Amino acid sequence: MSVTPYFPPIADQMLALTSVARLAELADLPAFDAATLDLARAILDQSGAFCAEQLVPLNRVGDRVGARMQDGRVTLPSGFREAHRAWIDGGWGTLAADPEYGGQGFPFVLSVALLEQVASADMAFSLVSMLTSGAIEAIRTHGAYDLKRTFLPRLVSGEWTGTMSLTEPQAGSDVGAIRTRALHKADGSYSILGTKIFISWGDHELADNITHLVLARLPGAPEGTKGISLFLVPKNLVGADGSIGRRNDVVCLGLEHKLGIRASPTCTMEFGANGDCIVSADGRRR
Repeated sequence: MSVTPYFPPIADQMLALTSVARLAELADLPAFDAATLDLARAILDQSGAFCAEQLVPLNRVGDRVGARMQDGRVTLPSGFREAHRAWIDGGWGTLAADPEYGGQGFPFVLSVALLEQVASADMAFSLVSMLTSGAIEAIRTHGAYDLKRTFLPRLVSGEWTGTMSLTEPQAGSDVGAIRTRALHKADGSYSILGTKIFISWGDHELADNITHLVLARLPGAPEGTKGISLFLVPKNLVGADGSIGRRNDVVCLGLEHKLGIRASPTCTMEFGANGDCIVSADGRRR
């Protein structure tokens, strides 16, 4: 099967990085002193080659075959597991992440250029890296120390992936109308009860674990957006040392099929059907 050649617009990207993002000025800062223009060009050359070799061939097969669900398991087309492993081994998800958690510490604008290449090569694949980046930033900025120590190194490396679990059947884009509840447990922790829809990469087998960031309401919370809290709910429970335990009470009920990104598993997710959807310790931010 022939594949249309992929030529990332590196000259245009470098123009944007130099003239708009002023990367050379960022490189004058101590935190980014390694981010020279020559190194940035070398990184984009290599990421472009990764996209051409690993992702472009997946784009057509991903759209033809799509993500599938059978016997409660979500599977992806042939080649996606290998491409995700190459993504991890290449350290591409670590580019702009904090070195404290295994990142390379380059300016975020350089990561934006990388993700632009990934999205243009295979939009379906790009969504898992985009959502994981969002989860990393949310936990890094607002998470408790124990959550950062446990989850961030594995999210940064790509061993685990992240989601945004926001939308609900009756609420759509009106997040203030969500009904998912966070229930107090006797030991002081929380459990989650509710259903979310359109959750990109909500379930799959590419990663060892999935970190769901779930919007829910505490008992007595006010109506609207002011009453919403954010909870960290892993697909598999996680020990204090980062070890993976038993499966959490989180289930994919089915898949949506979106034009052009059929290989991205867009899931309907049910949290707490058995009353045992456990939030990771200190996994709530209001």
